[in-house]
Amino acid sequence: MDKSTPSDNLTLLAVLAHPDDETFGLGGTLALYARRGVAVHLVCATRGEVGEVEPHYLEGFQSIGELRENELRCAASKLGLAGVHFLDYRDSGMPGSADNRHTRALAAAPLEEVAARVTGYIRSLRPQVVLTFDPIGGYRHPDHIAIHQATVQAFHAAGDGAQFPDQGPPFQPEKLYFHTFPRGWLTWVVRLLPLFGKDPRHFGRNGDIDLLDLVGENFPVHARIRYQEVAKAKEAATACHASQGGLASSGNWVVSLAFRLAAGVDTYTRAYPEPDGGPKETDLFAGILSP
Repeated sequence: MDKSTPSDNLTLLAVLAHPDDETFGLGGTLALYARRGVAVHLVCATRGEVGEVEPHYLEGFQSIGELRENELRCAASKLGLAGVHFLDYRDSGMPGSADNRHTRALAAAPLEEVAARVTGYIRSLRPQVVLTFDPIGGYRHPDHIAIHQATVQAFHAAGDGAQFPDQGPPFQPEKLYFHTFPRGWLTWVVRLLPLFGKDPRHFGRNGDIDLLDLVGENFPVHARIRYQEVAKAKEAATACHASQGGLASSGNWVVSLAFRLAAGVDTYTRAYPEPDGGPKETDLFAGILSP
């Protein structure tokens, strides 16, 4: 679809893990399609309970999860989302942490269980396009990988009435995409950070992302979505996530510069239907007609 394409009854569903994933990762895409009249929904698996938060951000909130849900709803309003839906699992923390083994942790939940719940949302919301993380979850977060796996299973199960029959009547989305970081951008960030005394093996607010490891993973890019026209909406949504280092409040200009190098374009691998080797898509709804 382009700006002149009718968007009546078109729906996009993003299935992600934590509050802020919808903004820091693919917020430009979500805001762009919302502005074009698509009903954009988010399924968020957890409330980010394990995220590190400075004490002053918790004033007026009973828990980190409550704070981060509030930040997510603020961001959703800036992006123009039609709905935010929670799976009510618990944040699992980074690989190897004790939080991975919490009884309610997403990473510890049975894949079939999570996939069934995602299937229910697909069948009730009836999106033509579904978005989630790439197979390594962007940066190997256990929750990102878990929700990627569940979403892939749910996407293919949703149209089969014999699978998860208690999750509503079958509905098959038309396209599945994985959001992925462009490796050219990662390569530049890895080269840039040491010039300013930063270790690319310890990137991010908590220093728990190994960019050198990620550069070696290469997922094909089948779609590039330019979202400059809604860049201010993404910036406003980013500011909502102040407790997690939203760029408006981070004060870390090296991190800010790294993100600005990739600003304006979101990149995706098309998982379904299988790409035909044609030119890169510039519209996730290409080939889809309004119902």
